[in-house]
Amino acid sequence: MKKLFALLLLSLVALGSPLSAMADECSNCGKVKYIEQFTESRSGTGGAIAGAVVGGLLGNQVGGGTGKTVATVAGAAGGAYAGKKIAENSEKVRYRVTVRMDDGSTQTVEQGSVKGLQVGSLVKISKGKAKLR
Repeated sequence: MKKLFALLLLSLVALGSPLSAMADECSNCGKVKYIEQFTESRSGTGGAIAGAVVGGLLGNQVGGGTGKTVATVAGAAGGAYAGKKIAENSEKVRYRVTVRMDDGSTQTVEQGSVKGLQVGSLVKISKGKAKLR
């Protein structure tokens, strides 16, 4: 009797019964519905710090005595301003991927690349990124 039950169970799984569908389910899987490209502006803070350091070092090379101090301060201030503006103007291309999950819900993730992805692609969301299944 046990052998018959095991054989019946095995044949149901092999024929694509609900038991085999349960094995194929993926809780983080879905289909790409929309891909949006956008640019992300960066903060100017890091550029300001780097600019201040470089500007201060360059200003320190000028003059002597009080003039050297003034040149150092002016160089640091000018470098900070220039570095901040340069950093603010640098933009990073990102992608917002909207996925209709297998359970009917919708998830949106932001990532730096959509290599191989297109609307209709079957994906798995892992570590906050949509990847081809």
